[in-house]
Amino acid sequence: MSELEGKGYVDDQAFARWWAEARARGRRVGSVRLGQELRAKGIAPALVASAVESAFAEVPEAERALEAARRRLPALLRVRPDRAATRLRDYLLRRGYPAGAVRAAVSAVLGPQAPPSEA
Repeated sequence: MSELEGKGYVDDQAFARWWAEARARGRRVGSVRLGQELRAKGIAPALVASAVESAFAEVPEAERALEAARRRLPALLRVRPDRAATRLRDYLLRRGYPAGAVRAAVSAVLGPQAPPSEA
């Protein structure tokens, strides 16, 4: 194993940063989910924190949550407009965004019709 690490084939830090950035950008997942995924892969907690932080260095997590909310909202409004706020909140939480970012994003896209937060 040390030979592979010495040759650069096994680099948990590089993998964690790549995984976090790819998932945050491509799959639009939040920091909570990224942390869970990396810990499940056996990445050390310090490396997880660093990788998640770097994934949101270029575009803050709150902006990504807002973008995800804007992309998802039209479909929710077509199906059940009366439940759009709750379903949007649940969608963002499942994507792994923290509760504060979810509340802010739902309020930003729906304004006063947003339900009281249960997140």
